[in-house]
Amino acid sequence: MTILVAMQLRLTVLALLVLSLPSAAQGKWKLVWSDEFNGPANSAPDPAKWVYDLGAGGWGNNELETYTHDLENAHVDGEGNLVIRALRSEQRYTSARLKTQGKFAVTFGKIEARMKLPHGQGLWPAFWMLGADISTAHWPTCGEIDIMEQIGKEPSKVHGTLHGPDYSGGNGITAEFSLPGNEKFSDRFHTFSVVWTPASVEFLVDSVSYAKTSAEDLKEKKWVFNKPFFLLLNLAVGGNWPKNPDASTEFPQTMTVDYIRVYQAEEIPAANITAPADTKRAFPPLHTAADWTDGNHLP
Repeated sequence: MTILVAMQLRLTVLALLVLSLPSAAQGKWKLVWSDEFNGPANSAPDPAKWVYDLGAGGWGNNELETYTHDLENAHVDGEGNLVIRALRSEQRYTSARLKTQGKFAVTFGKIEARMKLPHGQGLWPAFWMLGADISTAHWPTCGEIDIMEQIGKEPSKVHGTLHGPDYSGGNGITAEFSLPGNEKFSDRFHTFSVVWTPASVEFLVDSVSYAKTSAEDLKEKKWVFNKPFFLLLNLAVGGNWPKNPDASTEFPQTMTVDYIRVYQAEEIPAANITAPADTKRAFPPLHTAADWTDGNHLP
């Protein structure tokens, strides 16, 4: 009996040790860039970190909004948050689209934002990345990592997607994550992140992994996620995928961002920080080609 108890104890300890081994997503990380949005109330996002995309024209997806740099569309609230707000007037919709292009880009690491999302038909919030060589390689060859996208008519669901040559738009490699019960992403803050290594991209919500794809999964298709990418945040209105707002959609709508943090993993090759001018299979596409023109909204 004593021997049996000892064996059972050893097996229990071994099981606990195995369960405690860190995964790629749970490894040791060093913070290399962040924005905590700690500026004064009603101030602009830090110009040392962010620039704006401006204008209308549909952004490749028949979107309705005009992006501005007005404080009413993007400002720091004085409580440690960035607020991106979509407004509706009699003439138009306005919103904001921020990016770190020319300010910051990263190759590999853990990229994470803590956000509370809007809700309602026709809304399209996104936290994403584009290859920093977009001006020369162009889309989709530059690559795109959609860390989080949501269409407002599905308030409990978010999507993570990779776009590249021969797997873009409606053929992007995509997966979805749903909250349990009737909880909505507009109810409270959640974290949205990717763990990006030379060989794979893993998508997580609240540190829970829900999809992972690797260069090997693409087989004959080109893996373009081995170079610097810059960050983007935007709140779109309307478009091919979410469709347009209807009478049920209330405005203004806000995407509230607590922080954005970029980490370097200590267990894998160091992140290449620049400032330019397992077990899961590749996941199948969920959008139809008719939903997209060129992925996540290029002009």
